[in-house]
Amino acid sequence: MADTALPKAMADLAVSKTKELKGTEKRDSLVEIEKKYQAKWQQDRVFEVDAPSIAEYPLGSISADELRQKFPKFFGTIAYPYMNGRLHAGHAFSFSKIEFYTGFSRMQGKRCLFPLGYHCTGLPIKASADKLVKEVEMFGQNFERYKEEEDAEELAAAVPAQKGAKEDLTKFSAQKGKAAAKTVKAKYQWQILHSIGIPLEEIHLFADPQYWLKYFPPECKKDLTNFGARIDWRRQFVTTDANPYYDAFVRWQMNRLKELDKIKFGKRYTIYSIKDGQPCMDHDRSEGEGVLPQEYTALKLKVLEWAPKAAEAIKGKIPEDASVYLCPATLRPETMYGQVCCFVGPALRYGVFKASEKEYFVITKRAARNMAYQGIFEKDGVPEKAVDIQGSDLIGTLVHAPLSFHPQVRVLPMETVLATKGTGVVTSVPSDSPDDYAMVTELAKKPEYYGIKKEWAELEIIPIIQTPTSDLLAPHLVKKLKIASPKDAKQLQEAKELAYKEGFYQGVMKVGDFKGEKVEVAKPKVREQLIKRGEAFAYAEPENKVVSRSGDECTVALLDQWYLDYGEESWRHIALEYVENKDGKGLETYSPDTRHAFKGVLDWLRQWACARTYGLGSKLPWDPTFLVESLSDSTIYMAYYTLVPWLHTDLFGRERGKGNIAPEQMIDEVWDYVFCRTQLSDELISKSGIPRETLEGMRRDFEYFYPLDVRVSGKDLIPNHLTFWLYNHIALFPREYWPRSVRANGHLQLNGEKMSKSTGNFMTLDDVVRKYGADAARVALADAGDGISDSNFVEDVADNTILRFYTNKEWIEETVKDEKLRTGPLNDFQDALFDNEMNALVHEARKHYEDTSYKLALKAAHYDFLNARDTYREACNAAGIPLHRDLVFKYIRLQALVLTPIAPHWAEYVWLEILGEKKSIHFALWPEVPAADPALTAAREYVRQTSSSINSAEAAQLKKMAKGRQSDFDPKKPKKLTVFMTEAFPAWQAKYVELLNEAWDPAANAQRIDDKELNGRIAKMGEMKKAMPFVQALKKRLRDGEPAQAVLERKLAFDEKKTLLAMVPGLKRTAGLESVQILVVEEGSKTARDLTDGGAEVDVKAPVAESALPGQPSFFFENV
Repeated sequence: MADTALPKAMADLAVSKTKELKGTEKRDSLVEIEKKYQAKWQQDRVFEVDAPSIAEYPLGSISADELRQKFPKFFGTIAYPYMNGRLHAGHAFSFSKIEFYTGFSRMQGKRCLFPLGYHCTGLPIKASADKLVKEVEMFGQNFERYKEEEDAEELAAAVPAQKGAKEDLTKFSAQKGKAAAKTVKAKYQWQILHSIGIPLEEIHLFADPQYWLKYFPPECKKDLTNFGARIDWRRQFVTTDANPYYDAFVRWQMNRLKELDKIKFGKRYTIYSIKDGQPCMDHDRSEGEGVLPQEYTALKLKVLEWAPKAAEAIKGKIPEDASVYLCPATLRPETMYGQVCCFVGPALRYGVFKASEKEYFVITKRAARNMAYQGIFEKDGVPEKAVDIQGSDLIGTLVHAPLSFHPQVRVLPMETVLATKGTGVVTSVPSDSPDDYAMVTELAKKPEYYGIKKEWAELEIIPIIQTPTSDLLAPHLVKKLKIASPKDAKQLQEAKELAYKEGFYQGVMKVGDFKGEKVEVAKPKVREQLIKRGEAFAYAEPENKVVSRSGDECTVALLDQWYLDYGEESWRHIALEYVENKDGKGLETYSPDTRHAFKGVLDWLRQWACARTYGLGSKLPWDPTFLVESLSDSTIYMAYYTLVPWLHTDLFGRERGKGNIAPEQMIDEVWDYVFCRTQLSDELISKSGIPRETLEGMRRDFEYFYPLDVRVSGKDLIPNHLTFWLYNHIALFPREYWPRSVRANGHLQLNGEKMSKSTGNFMTLDDVVRKYGADAARVALADAGDGISDSNFVEDVADNTILRFYTNKEWIEETVKDEKLRTGPLNDFQDALFDNEMNALVHEARKHYEDTSYKLALKAAHYDFLNARDTYREACNAAGIPLHRDLVFKYIRLQALVLTPIAPHWAEYVWLEILGEKKSIHFALWPEVPAADPALTAAREYVRQTSSSINSAEAAQLKKMAKGRQSDFDPKKPKKLTVFMTEAFPAWQAKYVELLNEAWDPAANAQRIDDKELNGRIAKMGEMKKAMPFVQALKKRLRDGEPAQAVLERKLAFDEKKTLLAMVPGLKRTAGLESVQILVVEEGSKTARDLTDGGAEVDVKAPVAESALPGQPSFFFENV
């Protein structure tokens, strides 16, 4: 048998930084419950859901909308995972959102569909399989010829280089996104597979790309089943032509998009892998996800006179009659009137590349590699280099500058010119570029140091653009920001941004054929003029570094290709209007940040290549030499989910579904009908051979479950997949079936740090569930966060949840057997407050679930529920009374129900085995409880606040004693607490109550004026320090639901005297008091009524009595 031990080089990379568990007994007992119910749910097909059949409600007898109203439904999906590895905790985070949403929707009585497929299209699987073919050849079938020592040395040697790469700010480093998440510091593909637990002797099987499709989907299903996912597994499938039904679906989609003129053919710039010989789209990249082509204007600065060393270098290397051009790439062709010189990097190496028989370009090798695939060179794909020239040898060369007021300018040195941006040649316009102005100023100051003639750097700087600030904007900004040299990088970057924004958006041309026009209007005209004159050409390159999964640094190619015309004005306008959702009938995004992100993408996203020649996928129907690209076959597959049970019963479509339909019967016209695009005809029945009842049944399933209610995904998919998803639905479906909502979440950190395989701070979903169990993992995911910003999975939360669930389960099991539990009517203090608080928390949890705020839902449904129970136990214990049986069972029932969306296994155990219910809790509805009584809520808050204030008051007296300011109280001796309360507010507060009465709208339960205005009016009344807390307290009571009439008439919602008296037994017990005295005081009086002594009048000596307010008593401790 082959050795399956982890090689040393891999072991070094696999050190885990995650938490180490000490004991697992409690976890194991909970996991045993989870496994039991997961098996039962699967056996009972709990999560399989169907539409009402046409036998019950014939198609056409009721509209789809009426059917959905009669039988409410929920349909939610997550972006299907890519099958080149196991799911990780980040996947689980996105899954948890749809999980919780589905769980809560079931409790609203809806038929809830949560399906899942597996994405296999594109380059990653094929590229990885091809790597393995080579690695098996190199090292043997079980990699027995691999020498780990050599590899370890290479890995160690590579570390400094990687560090250096990060310091190069021109190189893009993907901080987020799928590409970054999939990175692992392993040199070979077999090492990556071995690191995720695949035995060495099986790895060679992955050299066949189809094996990935067989291996990873079942692993994904297993992991999600262990997680407790509410997925209808009948609807799973793999993409690509490996499934002929899905293949037919994709071909239909492509055909219809082409007919709608959404797919077009033509030359366009695209990120391209020379090694792979095809476009490199987002999912094909190991680095540079989201990077697009950047188009420049490349100028042709003809060499008029070579510098001596340059002349010597090219002598005899190019034809005598050939023209040579330095070709700077610029984003601002409208500024070319102001050229005063041309910069090169003295330390850079340039090539003189042949563009045609009579034209040669001086550019970097990187730029030549890009130009070779853009139709710029005579021979496509072949950059012919005539000679190399050192940048320093070009200094002093005289060139012609198109459009410039200085037709002849010199080539000068600029040390900050980069070989990784543009062509390595930069034209200088110091009137409008702060970098250029700083450099020419420096050159003019130190000509000898730079080895140039002073006059070369002293050409007149001519104003060419007028802005609101200046007509020489760059010199102005350099002086304003006190930039002293070209090395002031931070200030220069700021100046550059300011100059570009003001110049482009507010500038007006002062010179040239387009004088008087706005810069943003003149820019494309100047560009077109230069290109028509043969003095410039279009050039493009990646915005930042892009590396394909095959390890190739990508270029930009100008290709004839099929593309989706995203950004086409009418299509974009409809999508933008739907996203803006001004009428409330558009796309719900749950977050302004998500809506803003969509609008931003719709503003810039344009044509997208939808075909490739390498990888896995479906063939383009009209041109089978191409495959449909991976982000183009995954835009409307949610519609496919609705039909899967009719089509096939297995992943690959080899076993027919309940419709007994062959793949070839799924012709385009069938898809049109079932997706509500056309009506049924005898001709379609005849042509497809599918019975009418089957076709109508398929259409029923689609029109019932569609539209999609929510799509959950990471925010990194907004710039591509999610926007494509929206565009395609708009193009292909009637508006009634456009998606209703999208919920984008941030990336997931692990224990406060970025998840990374290379650092060991990484967990797969399987790791998490094995370590903590499903429910504890789900609680930690709910606790991690909800917004579009990054969230944090904290292992301590999962660990502590195990203890909470176990302890609560034990308490419930013991308490339901307690024969001493009280029965009969509920009392009006401990029982009433607990009962009311549970009701309040049920309503609060519901609101948070509805808002998809799962962290807050967890707080109300779990943490606050536990706290309420514990407070009730303590209150009853302090009063010397047992818990009330009805409330104990109400707590158990409600706790199980409100936790069901997040922790279904624990809830199911309580529901079935403790409460003795007959059906799964997955079929239970959200509990109906009375609305919280504001008076009881206020009383409960008063009890909490008063208990806390008593502790603070004792601490304050001890602090005074420690400072020698009081010596008559010793907390170690028997002590007495006096509570001072009053029934009347101080006279000074009346005017502020009157002000709030004016400012508050009782009907809307909100202020009529904003806080700024209200606070200003309070300030003018002269008692800000004491008035502000008073007003804020009144506002809080109003917002918490107390009737405005009671609050503004300065009445408490509860009986303070009665509440304080009820608190006495508990206060004595918890604070260790010999006695508690409650005195009712009046403003200005030296006497009080003693409620604990039948209202007897007593003298008041403690100064703190004067600070008592209704609802805010004061306290005094003394020894007895």
